[in-house]
Amino acid sequence: MPMTSRERLQRTLNHQQPDRVCVDFGATAVTGIHVSVVHRLRLRVLGDTSWRVKVIEPYQMLGEVDDELRAALGIDVIGALPRKSLFATEARDWKPFTCFDGTPCLVPGQFNVAPAPDGGWHIFPEGDTSVSPSGHMPKGGYFFDSIVRQEPIDDDKLDPANNLEEFGLFGAEDLTHFRERKQWLEAHKASGAMLVVPGAAFGDIALVPAPFLKHPKGIRDVEEWYVSTLTRRDYVRTVFEKQCEIALQNIATLTGIFGDTVQAAMVTGTDFGTQRGPFISLEAYRDLFKPFHKQVNDLIHRRAGWKTFIHSCGSVYQFLPDFVEAGFDILNPVQCSAAEMGAARLKKEFGKELVFWGGGVDTQHTMAVGAPEEVYREVRERIDIFNQDGGFVFDAIHNIQGNTPIENMLALFRAIKDSGK
Repeated sequence: MPMTSRERLQRTLNHQQPDRVCVDFGATAVTGIHVSVVHRLRLRVLGDTSWRVKVIEPYQMLGEVDDELRAALGIDVIGALPRKSLFATEARDWKPFTCFDGTPCLVPGQFNVAPAPDGGWHIFPEGDTSVSPSGHMPKGGYFFDSIVRQEPIDDDKLDPANNLEEFGLFGAEDLTHFRERKQWLEAHKASGAMLVVPGAAFGDIALVPAPFLKHPKGIRDVEEWYVSTLTRRDYVRTVFEKQCEIALQNIATLTGIFGDTVQAAMVTGTDFGTQRGPFISLEAYRDLFKPFHKQVNDLIHRRAGWKTFIHSCGSVYQFLPDFVEAGFDILNPVQCSAAEMGAARLKKEFGKELVFWGGGVDTQHTMAVGAPEEVYREVRERIDIFNQDGGFVFDAIHNIQGNTPIENMLALFRAIKDSGK
């Protein structure tokens, strides 16, 4: 008998062969599809010209993969996201919007933009146009970049509390949000279920500039932060220690709310690799990050039994034994195009310890500029390698970008379908 999506994900997480490859598009902010592509997919697959896709993650302009489209495409996993986006917008009060490429969509009510000098758009934290913008999309672009709003740094007056402003125990609105998300997951109990844990990503460079804060303080410049992991390591460690203390209390709350409704939890999106090699030294990871990762993962495993998910781009081969020791069960996005990240090698050496969630096709090249037959071939090859004996959730290498040809998307899903025959 065919498995339900939930059963398929569970077998995959247990490193057992599922009936077909498990598929995720849209369960997290790092496994999604640009709203323009979701719009074109809906038109081709479902033919509904009146439907406007919701932008559920404004920073990267990711579109919602709704129930009808998910069923039509054979997508297995759904996710519970935090209450607020990277621009501190909430998923409510939807209003119409049109992207630069002409895509009609819906955006949150707090999604407020203003013209930028280059013809692009500026976006504001919490939609407050009375403060400085925190994000910029260039004219003709597809997503926003954070605007660094670094105040002058005086080392004698640096206070770790300034880099902790965004972390706090859940309030009443957060608890209501997560209880509603649990009810939503329970209403979709045949689907695989992922929870995105807020506040447990130590040093995530997408979060350091704090595009969600109106007046960020502390170290908020990207380069300055990376330098600080070496030159101000005690400061950074103090930030992480307090962040971890808060995260552990919030995780205890989340495990109590969701229980066995959830099967996996995304813990962190901090990148440790580049295209050609590591972003930081292995020594720095072991000293500054690994102890906090282990505390978080141990608590999740002990209290809920959820599998834990780390998103780290680039060449992270050298870090994989330490990721395993830190308690991570799942690696994403599995950037096979990066140095030392060949699919066959990863599966052979770490396939019994790590679930590979991603790596199904290269979004930088194959999806963006390749021919449909190249997409089809690469998808089939990656499924053949990674899905042997389970332990593989199909997703692309990071989010599907807005300039992806629709024929390539159709080739991708055709290859997934054919792999199950």
